Amino acid sequence: MSLKIPRNPMPAQDPAKRAKNFQEVALGYDEKTAVMEAQRCLNCKKPLCMQGCPVEVDIPGFITEVAKGDLKKAAEIIKGKNSLPAVCGRVCPQESQCEKFCILGKKHEPVAIGRLERFVADWEAKQEAEEVYPPESTGKKVAVVGAGPAGLTCAGDLAKLGHEVTVFEALHTPGGVLMYGIPEFRLPKDVVKREIEYIQKLGVKFENNSVIGKLFTVDELLEEGFNAVFVGTGAGLPYFMKIPGENLNGVYSANEFLTRTNLMCAYDFPNSCTPIKAGQKVAVIGAGNVAMDSARTALRLGAEESYIVYRRSHSEMPARHEEIEHAEEEGVKFLLLTSPVEFKGNANGNLESMVCIRYELGEPDASGRRKPIAIPGSEFEMEIDNVVMAIGQGPNPLVPTSTPGLKLTKWGNIVADEETGQTAQDGVFAGGDIVTGAATVILAMGAGKKAAKAIHQYLTK
Repeated sequence: MSLKIPRNPMPAQDPAKRAKNFQEVALGYDEKTAVMEAQRCLNCKKPLCMQGCPVEVDIPGFITEVAKGDLKKAAEIIKGKNSLPAVCGRVCPQESQCEKFCILGKKHEPVAIGRLERFVADWEAKQEAEEVYPPESTGKKVAVVGAGPAGLTCAGDLAKLGHEVTVFEALHTPGGVLMYGIPEFRLPKDVVKREIEYIQKLGVKFENNSVIGKLFTVDELLEEGFNAVFVGTGAGLPYFMKIPGENLNGVYSANEFLTRTNLMCAYDFPNSCTPIKAGQKVAVIGAGNVAMDSARTALRLGAEESYIVYRRSHSEMPARHEEIEHAEEEGVKFLLLTSPVEFKGNANGNLESMVCIRYELGEPDASGRRKPIAIPGSEFEMEIDNVVMAIGQGPNPLVPTSTPGLKLTKWGNIVADEETGQTAQDGVFAGGDIVTGAATVILAMGAGKKAAKAIHQYLTK
């Protein structure tokens, strides 16, 4: 019976309407649809889906409960492993993680695991909140540096084990990339705040506006009585191409562009904390998820034309297929096999145009993708009002450079054990983008979970 039921599509806002508002694009399953989708599960004797989940959620267990209609039990199963299920259900690349290993997906479409996780998390949020009782304290204190996905996961897991956890966050609100990086239309901020409130109920304390590396160093945290420190400061240092004109007004890093819009409400000018210039023609350089977020945000800020400029072809774009499809539906234009070589401005230093060159694809490079080769004499110039550089981010240097006991890679990332997060300094652990470089939310969460286990063993050995 399961094989005959097609995968249930995700309801969504009409593309023409949603391209002009910041409301969530995907609307989520209703209960009837969620139960139907859960009943597609084959209940495999040897389920493989869990091996694709970095945070070890009991996927067959919670889906079985959804299929039976016991949503309370399904929520309990998910929360047993994942403190951020509503986030994961929205932004995790399930197609390359849990759903990739779904047995049903070998010949048919896989079970929509991510959509079911989101449904259960959203259902639970609508119920009367139950009391959360933190366990008896072990007396051990842990400092978590950075309130992004890795830090929040590590903090939540350690609190469940009875340790006293304080999270130090540089910005004025916790959440990290979940708050400042991912747009409202993909991940509503109320959802993130809801997940953080749950972690607070576990007993975790948050110290915002606290820049570790300036206010305190990691060594000073240890001297002040913390028994261990977890560093999850992410990859917040934007990369640029180092071409002429990148310093012109109107050229943004994706970090600045999205932070102003998401965390500082630039779209609500003049009521916003900080405005942002949104011209009629916007070009986003890059083709990852951050680039798609930026191009789609530009449309919502009033741009008439929003371009993705990428030096490879459509099949090489690293963004999730769903995000690419949504961008195309909303009217984002794609300039492929193209890259800028210069930005030009006027006498006032404002961006006016972009000079690009065309490419063709050669043999695969170290990444496995075909290497782009510039075509001599193919340069062309186009008028442009804004450029957003979304070609990647490097590690935030504050903690690594202020902690002499750490070992760093040549790129400035912290060297840490892949399974435990242990660094070269005793009592200091690290995980997420500060270790791996820019990656996904769920991989950062997985690193936070592994580190929490290792820290617990370190504190109780």
